[in-house]
Amino acid sequence: MKIKRNIPVYSTAFLKSPVIAGLFRPCIYLPIHLISDFNMTAEKHAYPGGYQGISNVCSNAADIRYTHRASRNSCPCGADGLRPIRYMLLHELQHYKHKDAIANFLMNLFGILYWFNPLVWFALKEMRNDREIACDTSVLKLLNESDYEDYGNTLINFAEKVSLTPFPFAAGISGTMKQMQKRIINISSYQKPSVWKKVKGTGIFALIAVILLGITPMFSTYAAEQNYYPWNISSEKINLMDLSSYFNGYEGSFVLYDMNNDTWNIYDMDHATLRTAPNSTYKIYDALFGLEEGIIKPGDSVMAWNGADYPFEAWNADQDLYSAMQASVNWYFEEIDKQLGSSTIQNFIRKIGYGNENVSSDLSSYWMQSTLKISPVEQVQLLTALHNNNFDFAPKHINAVKNAICLFSSEGKNFYGKTGTGRVDGRDVNGWFVGYIETAGNTYFFATNIQATENATGSKASEISLSILSDIGIWGE
Repeated sequence: MKIKRNIPVYSTAFLKSPVIAGLFRPCIYLPIHLISDFNMTAEKHAYPGGYQGISNVCSNAADIRYTHRASRNSCPCGADGLRPIRYMLLHELQHYKHKDAIANFLMNLFGILYWFNPLVWFALKEMRNDREIACDTSVLKLLNESDYEDYGNTLINFAEKVSLTPFPFAAGISGTMKQMQKRIINISSYQKPSVWKKVKGTGIFALIAVILLGITPMFSTYAAEQNYYPWNISSEKINLMDLSSYFNGYEGSFVLYDMNNDTWNIYDMDHATLRTAPNSTYKIYDALFGLEEGIIKPGDSVMAWNGADYPFEAWNADQDLYSAMQASVNWYFEEIDKQLGSSTIQNFIRKIGYGNENVSSDLSSYWMQSTLKISPVEQVQLLTALHNNNFDFAPKHINAVKNAICLFSSEGKNFYGKTGTGRVDGRDVNGWFVGYIETAGNTYFFATNIQATENATGSKASEISLSILSDIGIWGE
């Protein structure tokens, strides 16, 4: 058994079955009644001159290692009647060899932590049963085939006397009647594996291990691809900007696309392709979907307020597309989503290629710090496609959305934009400002995203954007 440690054996009147207990100083405990049951047999067969006690028969459990392949006529005690004790000691030593004391401790810890969960209790019970079967199998490997029946009979004899392990931190040979039945079936059907079976089992295990190791990087890569936009920049003209002074205290990115010169100006490329929740910036496209499906119309987009008390006074009134977009009224767009349905939304999302295209969460929250995510670069690309109507939507619907997000308009210059704020546990952690500026000679598309543990709002992202656009000479009133 390759057990080098000496494990003492004690007798006790307080147990009904043998157990091994102790994390650091393991000991095997044999019930006195068990010793008494075999006293006469041992005295008669092993020591005709008189019984000398179980301590003399096997003073240390480690002595059992010398009896691995002992036959029926070569019991270390020289007595058939003491063979069950040998089986019990072999079983308990298997618990020691398998480190079941540590497993017991962990299982009981989980039982305490999840005492309220019946599934945990069921799982722990099955684990204990599997542990006993594993020890039985290990014992059978040490015995001759002619001893299997005797080992099974030992369990049956115990099933008549005991039913449970005496306390939770010990590992013993006994169990419930149902567990005993499973163990007896395992013993009766046990066959020592042939060389071919061992080779086959090892090969299957190795194959599964190789497959698992092979696909793990694939899962990691897939997750990484979903978190970042896989932007092919080989054919793009990109200028990297240092705008860290504008982002004081925030992580994030600023992305600017010059349409006439087909040039990108980017601060923090890593965050520029990092996907995060769009929050209210998604309402630009939600409105477009509602228009395309006829839920709202360019000249008839009013929705009645349901009378609920919302956190912002501007929300507590009837809304049309323009007012709902300007005040970022959540319930207005939630009603559009409700009438669209998840299937239609998913189809539109795929058609325009919106971010990671994941709308698997609840319809009322999929764009609010949930499954749908988009990067600043993708925001700019979508705004460009919206401006040029690359979606092939009805021009009047495109114009209706443009009018709804128009923040400033004067002769020769128009400013379109939408903010978004992501809140988690009462803290604003994700701020957006996206839009574009039409001038007499060019159009500039931009997206700003900021992230922090708090105070990362759409209004703050708007302040940063306006400062940058003003300083680089694109916007200034």
